[in-house]
Amino acid sequence: MILRFRIVSDEVSNFKREIEIDGTATFLDLKNAICESVNYDKNQMCSFFLCSDDWEKQKEITMEDMYTDDDQEVWLMDECELSDYLEEEGQKMLFVFDYMTDRCMFMELKAVITGKILKDPVCTLALGKAPQQTIDIDEFTKNLEEKAAASVNTDIDDIDEEFYGSDEYDPSEFDAEGFDEINYD
Repeated sequence: MILRFRIVSDEVSNFKREIEIDGTATFLDLKNAICESVNYDKNQMCSFFLCSDDWEKQKEITMEDMYTDDDQEVWLMDECELSDYLEEEGQKMLFVFDYMTDRCMFMELKAVITGKILKDPVCTLALGKAPQQTIDIDEFTKNLEEKAAASVNTDIDDIDEEFYGSDEYDPSEFDAEGFDEINYD
């Protein structure tokens, strides 16, 4: 089974990637494919979050066990096979690529292609430039403070959405515009 993911960003309006990967691959394989498609350093700490239809984070699949709570179950990218967690078209995920500022890409499972296998992941669509992988924390903090000072009635916890985007998307972000179907026959 092949899984096709559409990836967009709230930071860069014309950014889209599509990744096709075999269902037996791991989340680590998917992370590496994404990083290769956007020229990100693969060694940066990151996580996937399985989400509800409203982009609410539900389950984290991370690179390393951070030993946060012994009672909390940890799902590691290199141990989690994609098909064990993803099987329905339309499933949503977040790919948090910048842990310091919680910046992420929005992902949707666009297609499940049964009866086919794919040896290596492939980027089938690359539009626009990806958001910068990391941003200077001092600059981030300065901009955050400036926004807080400029808005007397703004709660500091609400600034992150205005600073680097919103956690909500218009579903048309995931439409197949600029995408040609791949025929495997």
